[in-house]
Amino acid sequence: MTAETGTQTSPESLFSLAGKVAVVTGATGVLGGAMARGLARVGARVGVLGRREERAEAVVREILGSGGEAMPLLADVLNEERLRAAREAVLDRWGRMDILVNAAGGNVPGATLSDDATIFDLPREAFGEVFDLNLVGTLLPIQVFGEAMTRETGGCIVNFSSMAAGRAITRVAGYSAAKAAVENLTRWLAVDLARRYGNIRVNAVAPGFFLGEQNRALLVNEDGSLTERGRAIIEHTPAGRFGEPEELTGTVIWLCSPAAKFVNGVVVPVDGGFSAFSGV
Repeated sequence: MTAETGTQTSPESLFSLAGKVAVVTGATGVLGGAMARGLARVGARVGVLGRREERAEAVVREILGSGGEAMPLLADVLNEERLRAAREAVLDRWGRMDILVNAAGGNVPGATLSDDATIFDLPREAFGEVFDLNLVGTLLPIQVFGEAMTRETGGCIVNFSSMAAGRAITRVAGYSAAKAAVENLTRWLAVDLARRYGNIRVNAVAPGFFLGEQNRALLVNEDGSLTERGRAIIEHTPAGRFGEPEELTGTVIWLCSPAAKFVNGVVVPVDGGFSAFSGV
């Protein structure tokens, strides 16, 4: 029941995205693909954006096979021209733009310090590369797709942060700084867009540790056992395990849904308790 109307809203309508159009960047990755499939399951028409054509088409086939509606969008999040072409493809087909999930990002090999390296060994080029991928790769899609969100229909933007944004995690200084910048950008845009347009919201999720293509070798050995780093993470995660992609999807759906229409400028940890645990 709402205080304004005194009417009840069903759980189905609270979390439904029927009629909405969403674009998920990085949707050819493990987490981004899960976000695309999850949004489609609750009714959104989804643009599956990524650099790998075969993988984008595979995600689209999965969505279509489950009765959803989707289209592949081949673009690099650092290529503004390709992003604009993707936006036009979405508008030509569906006529609107409601949701942007910025799941593209990650660390880069050159910016990951070895165990015996220090910050003095971090190459400036690699530091810039990881900033471009995570910060600029979040800003450009917002500038391109967010511009298509209107005062009439409003919109929702969900960025991806990380546990590394707010806590010192060894070896990933550049990635940590870039994700901290993403969180600041999220709050800044949440305030600015809400004040200017009234109904465009910007939030972020901060995933804990999920196994993906980029971090698997750091966390799990070839025989499936945990690496030393993997064991340290599990020991500091009260849930005692890595997350499953579907466990992140629910939070993203909530942030994009009518159930969260008064939620703006927040960063939601989805981490099995990692950020709450002192280690003692």
